[in-house]
Amino acid sequence: MNMKVNIAGVEWKNPVTVASGTFGSGEEFSEFVDLNRLGAVTTKGVANVPWSGNPTPRVAEVYGGMMNAVGLQNPGIDVFCRRDIPFLRKYDTKIIVNVCGRSTEDYCEVVERLAEEDVDMLEINISCPNVKEGGIAFGQNPKAAEDITKAVKKYARQPVIMKLSPNVTSIAEMAKAVEAGGADAVSLINTITGMKIDINRKTFVLANRTGGVSGPAVHPIAVRMVYEAANAVRVPIIGMGGISTAEDAIEMILAGASAVSVGTANFHNPAVTLEIIDGIERYMEQQGFDSVEAMTGIVK
Repeated sequence: MNMKVNIAGVEWKNPVTVASGTFGSGEEFSEFVDLNRLGAVTTKGVANVPWSGNPTPRVAEVYGGMMNAVGLQNPGIDVFCRRDIPFLRKYDTKIIVNVCGRSTEDYCEVVERLAEEDVDMLEINISCPNVKEGGIAFGQNPKAAEDITKAVKKYARQPVIMKLSPNVTSIAEMAKAVEAGGADAVSLINTITGMKIDINRKTFVLANRTGGVSGPAVHPIAVRMVYEAANAVRVPIIGMGGISTAEDAIEMILAGASAVSVGTANFHNPAVTLEIIDGIERYMEQQGFDSVEAMTGIVK
């Protein structure tokens, strides 16, 4: 039985990675999880300069998951290249670097810097506000999404995965836009914007007022969006959003995802990715699938 998947020319040993921002850059989880067993490790978002992130409190529990407004806190590309890449290179897994920025120039600077580094893929997080466009997120405007993809592709040596925001009218339209811009793969969904109010303090639970909702509550929405995107584009899809079990991951694959990414579940069960890998393998044996590809997108 073949657990390997090919994502934009990069072969993973199995279809499971971790969602950016839920796994650090691997080091803090390495004592709980054998990183050699993961198909890929996706790092926390990295920018051209250090970001301090949003004021606290910035994480809250909600029904069926969590809400965060961490604000992409990160040490910047210099520290990342010096500290995190050498650590991950000790393991037999693919490295996907998540890239964030506030402007096209920010993204391109990081991508150009990573061109010479020993990493396998780049995931471009286009759910950050584009300050120069008056606060419109790249991820909500198809033209802006296509343009940022084209710009990044000029500098990228590695395959480029564009990470899509679910906070849009048509996810298929956004997927088509980044494919037109030259994306090698698409990952979705990022978090859904939400809000929580403390009724006793009569104020917002998060200092940022709103935050990104993730966890099991968003899973059915994510499956629907993965299905729509997979049926709109030809590039591979990495599905994420509330995956907590092997069943959740299999659902994504049947809907059209070539690989899956596990996020919020890592916080309460650090070994969840390994359980999901084993569960997918058992399912394939039971159902007679000889490869992950054979089951990808078969529900139409």
